[in-house]
Amino acid sequence: MSDISDGLIVVVKRDCPTCALLEPVYSELAGGDTPLAVFSQDDPSFPESIDSVVDDNDLEQSYRLDIETVPTLIRMENGREIARLVGWHQDEWRDFTGLTSLGEGLPDYRPGCGSMSVEPGMAETLAVRFGDTKIVSRRIAVASLEDEIEACFERGWSDGLPVVPPTEVRVVRMLAGTTRAPDEVIGHVPPNLVECTVEKVAINAVMAGCKPEYLPVVLAAVEAALIPEFCMHGMLCTTHFVGPMVIVNGPIAKSIGMNSGGNALGQGNRANGTIGRALQLVIRNVGGGVPGGIDRATLGNPGKYTYCFAEDESDPHWEPLAVERGVSPGASAVTLYGGEGLLGSFDQLSRTPESLTRSLALSLRAVGHPKKANAHDAFVVLSPEHFRTYREAGWSKAQTLEAFDEALQIPGRELIRGAGGVAEGMPEHLADKTLSKFRAGGLNIVRAGGIAGMMSAIIGGWAATGERGSEMVTKEIGT
Repeated sequence: MSDISDGLIVVVKRDCPTCALLEPVYSELAGGDTPLAVFSQDDPSFPESIDSVVDDNDLEQSYRLDIETVPTLIRMENGREIARLVGWHQDEWRDFTGLTSLGEGLPDYRPGCGSMSVEPGMAETLAVRFGDTKIVSRRIAVASLEDEIEACFERGWSDGLPVVPPTEVRVVRMLAGTTRAPDEVIGHVPPNLVECTVEKVAINAVMAGCKPEYLPVVLAAVEAALIPEFCMHGMLCTTHFVGPMVIVNGPIAKSIGMNSGGNALGQGNRANGTIGRALQLVIRNVGGGVPGGIDRATLGNPGKYTYCFAEDESDPHWEPLAVERGVSPGASAVTLYGGEGLLGSFDQLSRTPESLTRSLALSLRAVGHPKKANAHDAFVVLSPEHFRTYREAGWSKAQTLEAFDEALQIPGRELIRGAGGVAEGMPEHLADKTLSKFRAGGLNIVRAGGIAGMMSAIIGGWAATGERGSEMVTKEIGT
């Protein structure tokens, strides 16, 4: 910063027509009684009429002065800024400086140009060089001839797909997506129970390909995964198929462009794809949850790359999942569920809710195993065409879930070991009982999908039975 503590500062660049137009003005100001410092962003020989131009080619002075437009005229008193003008307004500059004939013969008004310090990407670059935002995570030096993406693979930071190298500038840009402090500890990530900060989440969000505006959702998803009832550690250790599935509710889903419609559980949407991936990378890179290490899944499922979508909230007939789970209407939230891969259930003929419920219940019986009861949870992702059947009949969600529960009461004799010539099944002493396929609260419904297609999806889960399994959790999204 210039050592001028009382006087005027002008910030200019040669590549600005207004700055060039005001060359005589700088000369007049320099000849006055008030001390003047001129900072030039792109050429220390400009303006030629000033003997000692401050070279601001590195833009440090512009960054520290928070310059958005050139020319900017600033008055300093006792080392502090007390006023500024942006662009050229002849009368304002005259009043500001007390020079009644300043800029005689020049146009009354000319707008300025954008400061070089606010060009795309520069804000984060300058924040890294000169700002208070400091990345405290360990730096990894990459040789000049080394491929950055390959370096990430070689260091084990990848889920098997290329990641975005987390440079300081990219991490600072990501951190701009939240108001939370980079050093805020949000929890300890299993399996190694490593302390995780907002900065660590931001680094993995960069690698996943997130935009900064996704970061609050990623942070909420990580915090939800660390809730003990979700049992993220157990989800890693089990040989089961499951991984964390993220369902987003509320206005943030629309504002960041999430997909709740056609192909919502598929590829093609950046927010859906990268938010779920960022959560998985945090578990891997911060907590140490590496496949073949602590992650002991026999087969896993493709959702362990990323499993994230938004609920379709376009029809108010049923309240959204998050509201059902206690979040205030209008708030945004994530719900995490330990989900397997999905099972498609087609029914193009049922036109009554009774028939459709019984039809979907047949597919639901296959979750885990057709002869298992109270061993797994399940989610029905109800498509718009199937939802319409319930809506037109006036059924509430509670009524629908009650109908599913009734349709999933199964005679024990059909489920016991050996029944149907299948050794797997329930203990023989349950033969005379009627068994519920799912525990109370173990079946849930969420709406998503394209407007065409009379098909819905069933996603099995890892039920919380005794000390095993995972409970679904919901976390409100902050800023």
